[in-house]
Amino acid sequence: MPGPSPGLRRALLGLWAALGLGILGISGALRFHRGGPQAEPAFSRSAVALEPFWADLQPRVALVERGGSLWLNCSTNCPRPERGGLETSLRRNGTQRGLRWLARQLVDIREPETQPVCFFRCARRTLQARGLIRTFQRPDRVELVPLPPWQPVGENFTLSCRVPGAGPRASLTLTLLRGAQELTRRSFTGEPPRARGAVLTATVLARREDHGVNFSCLAELDLRPHGLGLFANSSALRQLRTFALPPIPPSLVAPRFLEVGSERPVSCTLDGLFPAPEAGVYLSLGDQRLHPDVTLEGDNLVATATATPSAEQEGITQLLCSVTLGGESRETQENLTVYSFPVPLLTLSEPEIPEGKMVTISCWAGARALVTLEGISAAVPGQPAELQLNATENDDKRSFFCDAALEVDGETLRKNQSTELRVLYSPRLDDSDCPRSWTWPEGPEQTLRCEARGNPEPSVHCARVDGGAVLALGLLGPVTRALAGTYRCTAVNGQGQAVKDVTLTVEYAPALDSIGCPEHIIWLEGTEASLSCVAHGVPPPSVSCVRSENEEVMEGPLRVAREHAGIYRCEAINARGSAAKNVVVTVEYGPSFEELGCPSNWTWVEGSGKLFSCVVDGKPEPRVECLGSEGASEGVALPLMSSNPGPRNPMTSSNLSPGIYLCNATNRHGSTVKTVVVSAESPPQMDESSCPSHQTWLEGAEATSLTCSAKGRPAPRVRCSREGAARLERLRVSREDAGTYQCVATNTHGTDSRTVTVGVEYRPVVAELAASPPNVRPGGNFTLTCRAEAWPPAQISWRTPPGALNLGLSSNNSTLSVASAMGSHGGEYECAATNAHGRHTRRITVRVAGPWLWVAVGGAAGGAALLAVGAGLAFYVQSTACKKGEYNVQEAESSGEAVCLNGAGGTPGAEGGAETPGTAESPADGEVFAIQLTAS
Repeated sequence: MPGPSPGLRRALLGLWAALGLGILGISGALRFHRGGPQAEPAFSRSAVALEPFWADLQPRVALVERGGSLWLNCSTNCPRPERGGLETSLRRNGTQRGLRWLARQLVDIREPETQPVCFFRCARRTLQARGLIRTFQRPDRVELVPLPPWQPVGENFTLSCRVPGAGPRASLTLTLLRGAQELTRRSFTGEPPRARGAVLTATVLARREDHGVNFSCLAELDLRPHGLGLFANSSALRQLRTFALPPIPPSLVAPRFLEVGSERPVSCTLDGLFPAPEAGVYLSLGDQRLHPDVTLEGDNLVATATATPSAEQEGITQLLCSVTLGGESRETQENLTVYSFPVPLLTLSEPEIPEGKMVTISCWAGARALVTLEGISAAVPGQPAELQLNATENDDKRSFFCDAALEVDGETLRKNQSTELRVLYSPRLDDSDCPRSWTWPEGPEQTLRCEARGNPEPSVHCARVDGGAVLALGLLGPVTRALAGTYRCTAVNGQGQAVKDVTLTVEYAPALDSIGCPEHIIWLEGTEASLSCVAHGVPPPSVSCVRSENEEVMEGPLRVAREHAGIYRCEAINARGSAAKNVVVTVEYGPSFEELGCPSNWTWVEGSGKLFSCVVDGKPEPRVECLGSEGASEGVALPLMSSNPGPRNPMTSSNLSPGIYLCNATNRHGSTVKTVVVSAESPPQMDESSCPSHQTWLEGAEATSLTCSAKGRPAPRVRCSREGAARLERLRVSREDAGTYQCVATNTHGTDSRTVTVGVEYRPVVAELAASPPNVRPGGNFTLTCRAEAWPPAQISWRTPPGALNLGLSSNNSTLSVASAMGSHGGEYECAATNAHGRHTRRITVRVAGPWLWVAVGGAAGGAALLAVGAGLAFYVQSTACKKGEYNVQEAESSGEAVCLNGAGGTPGAEGGAETPGTAESPADGEVFAIQLTAS
């Protein structure tokens, strides 16, 4: 049973801990007044003054199902409340109390909204806490107003749904459904909390396809925002019956003349009915109602009946046909002529006549017919014709013929009759004395009697026709089933004999076997059939069959429909007992196509391996084959996703031909054909021819996109993006555009991708031309380095000063080395970088200066000989070495005239001078390096 809430319990424990033992002591103290002792808690006044007191109600807000119950906890922090309680108009079931709390159970809560009040009296103050309790009611009753019995197609009708009492209405949603289709939906958000129940109405246009469709109403009470669930309920299904009745009358087909008592067929036809099976047909001849057999074919109705007019209808009689559907009817009528023309009545004065007796033969055929007997006509129509003769032996079995003629509306109708005269000579076996059939129950003893009439009296003997047992006439004996059969009784006298077959029937209880009442029966939909079980038994048992599911009795012929399939209980009853067995009825029907199971348009995707699915309704399961009818697919079998493919060997789905196919579904009850249009599509495909994996751009050329395309249907869209970083949009190709790109082709059937490597080629540029070291002593080494930027890589070539010998080049010509430098190595060096996109050069000047101090000392010591040698050497350098392009470092004995720069020969006094670059391809600010060769 609930007590104080955990929060309240913790508050009380804290309060008790704060007051401690002092509270317990003070609570027992007394204050004395003149009138005597008056007990009062000493802490009460101070406690009220020191802290605020409150009252609490839990739960403050509650949502309870109508008729349910709820516990309310009412508590306070007042140390010693004087009194407290819970005010509410609701019924109470139980209460629990404590010093500072009160728990009460409220039951049978039905008010939509109520506000209970928790109160305590504390230090002459009233503490209050107010709560709110609301009720909800599930949508237990969802009522859909009944639909009209019949609704004309094309006219509106009203759907109205009522949900009484459910609420609160603001949480309620109503939905009107046609089958599973939502017609309209309404939520009642914003309604007052006390509002209950709701009504939803909609106007719907009746259609043919609505016939037999169930309409319903769904009510949903959504209390999930309040911590509860979603409560839903639906109305009972209301089935709509729509109809269409054409304005034209039915068509009658009947003969002009009808004879009284004759049976003639008449028919009534009406087209354009929907639903035709629901139509009623009334067919009458005058006041006589006919019972037609109705045949339906689509919206066409044909009612056929047999008209048998009576004598009271003789003359002009009206034939009426009325077709009724949905409370409306269409009728037509036609006048027929009914006439009476009985078969001629041919009589003998005595049916059996002894020899020598007179016999009279008479013929008559009605009041208006003219009869002729044995060629002798009556005097006037309506009178009989007669003939008399003396019976002789020769007249035995003589036939007499009578012809009658009747004129009806200008046409002459004829009938005839014949009879035979019998003269008795031999014995007779009459039915009265020797019955043709005996019926005995199996078991009890019986006596068989058969007596003959004749002159002289005949003797009678009865035996089986097949030569079997002989019946003991006139004796009492037991009856067994083995005695049943046909016996031949022979009566014999001196004039001859008489023979008669009699049948002995032995009655016994019914029996149902597999031959007369098979356990399984197959019917064909749309045909007329009846569930007839033949039982063995005597007398013949009456057999009735009842459907197991709904106790429906199967009587007479019926138009077979699929719903007739099922299990029937057949029972055979006769006077001797009963027998019963179950019969399973299977209804078979011809094939039919549905768009959902066998679509008229199908798209085949190349490489998918998918087969065409064509599901056909029919029983037994139809056999389906789809063959091309025209174009590339003519005569080609469409591969099917089926358990019973056609006899042809269908191609695989990898080489399917698009086109028009005719799908034929066949079972033993017929076939049907559907046209299927097959189109072919394919996923994207890229290869080296459509999207080369390596592509080259030229720096500085106009920016373009990658050369990539894809095959596929529909045409794929190709997008290329750079891996790692996006390509910047530029007007011209840059080296930064080189890299790896991912190209993706996409259409509705998939994607294909290729990785493309883009290389950017550019013209060569000599980026660096440098000499190392900058200062070289005579006989020392120096190196010229040429670095070029180009793609494809540039080929390096050098142009050197004339006469420069002993030059060394690296494997790629990028480094030119000089060992033991001489003066001839001074001059202009040109580095040229060349590739398929151009050529670029750069020049550097190397100056070689001689050791002039050493030369002067040598001249003083050497004298005239050195001058002669120097002159010869100068001549050689100017005339030979400079012409050959050879570069030699000037020796100590050389003069300034021996220096050859730029291949132009020495210039007197040009020691260490710079020279201007030579070619147009060189930069304007050509670099010049002076290398000073010094003696050690």
